[in-house]
Amino acid sequence: MKQTTFASLAFERKKKQTRRERFLGVMEKVVPWAALLAAIAPHYPTTGRRGRPPMPLATMLRIFFMQQWYTLSDRAMEDALYEIESMRRFAGLALTDDAMPDETTILKFRHLLEKHGLTGQMMNIINDTLEERGLLLKGGTMVDATIIHAPPSTKNRDKQRDPEMHQTKKGNQWYFGMKIHVGADVNSGLVHTVSVTPANASDISQLPELVREDDRALFGDKGYVNNQLKRLARKAGLFWGVSLKASKAHPLTEADKRFNHKMSSIRARVEHVFRVIKRQFGYTKVRYKGIAKNAAQVFSLIGLTNLYLARRALMS
Repeated sequence: MKQTTFASLAFERKKKQTRRERFLGVMEKVVPWAALLAAIAPHYPTTGRRGRPPMPLATMLRIFFMQQWYTLSDRAMEDALYEIESMRRFAGLALTDDAMPDETTILKFRHLLEKHGLTGQMMNIINDTLEERGLLLKGGTMVDATIIHAPPSTKNRDKQRDPEMHQTKKGNQWYFGMKIHVGADVNSGLVHTVSVTPANASDISQLPELVREDDRALFGDKGYVNNQLKRLARKAGLFWGVSLKASKAHPLTEADKRFNHKMSSIRARVEHVFRVIKRQFGYTKVRYKGIAKNAAQVFSLIGLTNLYLARRALMS
């Protein structure tokens, strides 16, 4: 039993539940905690500093997830645990009874996940859970990509930009960073496959990685136009729902425009994934150097995004 303080009593008796409390309450119910903890446990240390027991694994995983949901650095996460009661409660910590993990402890847990490729495993575990509930189906895939910015400044210790990030031109605007490519279920809009590349990688280059073997339909925007792949897909019995691209020699006919409109209405659901990542979770700029570290964060964000999009069905 943990000691009840005046602050905790005041928190319980307040008249309004905040959006953060409601969100954390929902995610508490929909995250498959047992399966995720079982995947991490074999890699988690059994002793901490100077032989003392480490922070509970469940607490560290919850802290890691809150970092993704609220775009918090290791230091900002440590401060939030001291300042915000709802976050402490979600992590299973009490200000008077428990030691708060410092930013170094939080950093080491993130490095542990990166070292053993555990964020990708967590995304797969989440998707397996969704598939068991009948929420992630097979049969068709929507593909899309989005750019995540990286700092273009060279005013740093190395006097250069991140060498693993690259620039690309979209329309008349240049962007520097990396690109997230996703393959999403056409029925639910949930992501089943992810790849992360520098921003200058073409969308079409990642298409073979995003389509499942048992897919019977593919939907994408004009960035995936490729006549050779189109012929191969049709030969394999795959419906090719990629939007048609106009050219000076071959402008779009009215039938082509109707086809593009219909395909756009189908693949529009894949945009919901990027809305949640960028607007709900605030992930618009890379936090780390190098593709591998940022890809590890992307895998965890995609898994959590799938849970968020399917939260109502999971709670029903």
